Amino acid sequence: MRRNLAILAAEWRLLLFGFLMAFASSAGQTFFISFFSAEFRTAFDLGHGGFGALYSAATLVSGCLLVWAGGLMDRIDLRVFAGIVLLGLALAAGVAATASGPITLLIALFLLRFFGQGLSSHTAVTATARYVEPSVRGKAVSLATLGFPLGEAIWPLLAVVLIAAIGWRGTYAGVGAVTLLIFLPAALLLLWTHGQRHTDMMRRMAAGAESGDGMRQWTRREVTRDPTFLWTLVAVLAPSFIVTGILFHQVHLTEIKGWDLATFATGYIGYAAFQISTALITGPVVDRFGARPVAAVYLGPLALGLVVLASVDALWAGYLFLAFCGMTSGAGSTLLGTLWAEIYGVRHLGAIRALVTASSVVASALSPATIGWALDAGVSIEAIALTCLAYILVGMIILARLYGWVSMNRPSAIEETERRDP
Repeated sequence: MRRNLAILAAEWRLLLFGFLMAFASSAGQTFFISFFSAEFRTAFDLGHGGFGALYSAATLVSGCLLVWAGGLMDRIDLRVFAGIVLLGLALAAGVAATASGPITLLIALFLLRFFGQGLSSHTAVTATARYVEPSVRGKAVSLATLGFPLGEAIWPLLAVVLIAAIGWRGTYAGVGAVTLLIFLPAALLLLWTHGQRHTDMMRRMAAGAESGDGMRQWTRREVTRDPTFLWTLVAVLAPSFIVTGILFHQVHLTEIKGWDLATFATGYIGYAAFQISTALITGPVVDRFGARPVAAVYLGPLALGLVVLASVDALWAGYLFLAFCGMTSGAGSTLLGTLWAEIYGVRHLGAIRALVTASSVVASALSPATIGWALDAGVSIEAIALTCLAYILVGMIILARLYGWVSMNRPSAIEETERRDP
């Protein structure tokens, strides 16, 4: 225990860097952008489906590019990579602040999703999972990813207050200034001594390979041939699709349920609190038992949240839905930061996680337009929640089959092939 704490303390700069990148990603996350939904639709004369289509198109292009751009993290110095990402995020906020029509809004949404939701999140988790020792990877990722719930607690309230005070353009201009003048210098300062950390990691992998004790380092091509990976991906994409789609239309949700939007926004504090507590619990569990047992159960809270949302109209149901979302998100942020490294190694983790992150982005691209069109067609939010619940239940069955206790020692498909045909 003391040794693990000493390892974490020695890597405080890396953990704080991951935290910062996770926090900065909020500018491009759905929970923040959705607070501008009414302003965007009014300014550019868009319906729910029209704005959802723009958002989905921007997110879809972002996801496609992320497969390539995220893999560059395996080949480019982390300091350079992070600098480019934060400069891009500042540019994205500037374009959003000056958007003059649907086309420039589309460009702004793409840049926000690509550099915010995509690359900032990818950098935060991948850097932390790659460079810490495996014995503390779960705790390290759970600490670094606390930037996500803190952002979810702070940014929505700031959005409501600042939009009312200085308008949506002024708010995004402020986001760009903070990213450029605070986040970027802080990130580069935290990575000042990163060169030695990278050298140490390469030495550890080389020593493991020479002794025969090192784990296999899968390439992205090999991973995409593993059915276990593909089925896992189908299941773990459920929260991205569902939570993004519902919260993207939270303005409509609050109107239909009769909730005050500003009051509902305070529920993000509970969302963040449950996300933080669940992440902090999940980290030590992953370090002790591995990521696979967590994978088998982590979708459960979101399923309960959808049941509540579909069956209750009181404001407390909205708060409870956000709390359950926070629990699944907190467990998932630690789980998906460690599961791929645990199974497939860290040498090509940037490329592998880029594929996962891109898939998550694509899932979140499809849901705003899909749910927006459903709302325009008169489908109730309760029916949408129940449909999403069906997806979650399928995902839970898949993960229980792959990672439940009866399957813990089952090799992947590629490993079975190699045993039969060495």
